[in-house]
Amino acid sequence: MDSLPLDVSHPAVQDYLSLVRLQVLTPLSLLINIATLVVCSVIVKPSAGSIIESHPTSISPSPSLISAYAIAICLGQIGYCTLLVVARKPETKTTIVKGVGLSLVFANWLMALWAVCWVLEFFLLSTILLGLLVLCLLYSNIALLTYHPPTSSRPLDTALIHAPLRFFLILPLSLLFPYSLFITLGLYYSPSNPEHYGRFAWPGFGVTCGANLIGLFVILMRRDIVWAVAATWICVSIWTARPKPAPVYITVILFTVLHPLALIGTLLYRRLTKREGRIALPTDEDHDTGAPNGRGPREIDAEALWGSG
Repeated sequence: MDSLPLDVSHPAVQDYLSLVRLQVLTPLSLLINIATLVVCSVIVKPSAGSIIESHPTSISPSPSLISAYAIAICLGQIGYCTLLVVARKPETKTTIVKGVGLSLVFANWLMALWAVCWVLEFFLLSTILLGLLVLCLLYSNIALLTYHPPTSSRPLDTALIHAPLRFFLILPLSLLFPYSLFITLGLYYSPSNPEHYGRFAWPGFGVTCGANLIGLFVILMRRDIVWAVAATWICVSIWTARPKPAPVYITVILFTVLHPLALIGTLLYRRLTKREGRIALPTDEDHDTGAPNGRGPREIDAEALWGSG
């Protein structure tokens, strides 16, 4: 056979081949990531959680809550892989191929490599891998929001593409990368001297305050439910791991309350502004200017008719 029966240079054919490639590589990378995380968290000694306990910092999280967060990330990716196989809408396929692409595959590989370096206590390499992971996920999230924004006409795309990618991004961006950087720079204390927990309090305050302010801004501007849940989850994981210096403890407690309140407030504000923006049309009786009862024509309140917004 001298030539293939189709033109592989055609854009539609290339997109189809890219989709098939993703249908194979994405579940495979997820399986490798899950297997690595399970081995490094359960089988290997010291485990990933033990490393967190042996290197306490001012922003150390609760290992159990971070494990639950990682399980939620994997469940979200399982939903994404399911959509990857069963997707029929051209818009969904385009979002997967051109919006996400191989970024999620690389992210799963980076996460698996990070877990190995973490239990081996290669903290510098661990920090570098987490930095690359943040860049990889940040690129895919920006591409999704810019070129393939979520829409109410395709709720599965929002739930199984946008939400898992954003949920995955927030963990290394807000917690894992700065925590690994703290250990690399020696900003931790010995667990045998818990009275030193107040050391390096202000770097921890700067990280937690900065990360949560970014999250609060996103929640207010985009009414982002995923970011509100993830940021609150991370705050809870930090203040439940005691002891914590007062600047960090007060900050994460404050944002644990602020993130849900900001989300609820923006949702209520949007609903109220939509209601006020509706046009109140006059009834048939209002159009009757004959005034049979001798009252004369009625005045029409312009603000009530057209709305104040």
